[in-house]
Amino acid sequence: MIQREMCRSMMIGIAVLAWTATGLAGPPPAHLKEHTITIDATELVPASWWQVPGVTPSIYNSDPDSLDAPKTSARRDLQLKPGKYKFISFTFDFPFVVNLEGTLEFAKSLDQCIEGRGSHTLVVRCKRTYPHGGERDSYYEQKQ
Repeated sequence: MIQREMCRSMMIGIAVLAWTATGLAGPPPAHLKEHTITIDATELVPASWWQVPGVTPSIYNSDPDSLDAPKTSARRDLQLKPGKYKFISFTFDFPFVVNLEGTLEFAKSLDQCIEGRGSHTLVVRCKRTYPHGGERDSYYEQKQ
């Protein structure tokens, strides 16, 4: 009797594996699906490094000459699951969210310096996110 139950359990397990392997189980749950999110900090002058903890290399634990963290001089595509994340640079950081649809959400108070709400591209335009006077400081219009 015990052997028969073990055999039946194994057969059910094999059937479930075969069903899953053939794709009959459907797409992964929305909270597990990865989305391509582009981080574009190319407007920051002078160029520096940034990180998204747990996703990209740290900007604090390496020698700047050999740092493998992303640089602000190039756009970077990240594969992110829905959830809460943080953009960190040497001068400021801010939280952002990838929602279940794979689009970005962040605080409206960041609108002076951050763009991309509702899209797949996070655009960082300022090296610091204050003051919030409504207009960008002329400091940010400098090109070097």
